[in-house]
Amino acid sequence: MERQRRSFAEEYKRQAVELVSSSGRSIGSVAKELGLRDSVLRRWVDKLRQQPASAAWRPTTQATPMPADQASEIARLRQENERLRMERDILKKSIAIFAGTRT
Repeated sequence: MERQRRSFAEEYKRQAVELVSSSGRSIGSVAKELGLRDSVLRRWVDKLRQQPASAAWRPTTQATPMPADQASEIARLRQENERLRMERDILKKSIAIFAGTRT
């Protein structure tokens, strides 16, 4: 069975690369969050870095420094998001365990 190749719009690629650069997170963690392979996102990031500034993908908004309260709120929400994902995964595993024992 062949695996079907997915294609992504240039806008999506640009946003994914912006997420890597603006969040300060690793390519691997951003790729996992977006449901991509590390190598795919790394290739997009490398492509952007190799292009001259005039030909590079341009951000949709001007980069402005974020106020400290917004940055701390974003950091708090990311931690909460990670905790909720972990709780969800634990619940999924427990459901699978209980479903398997009752049959």
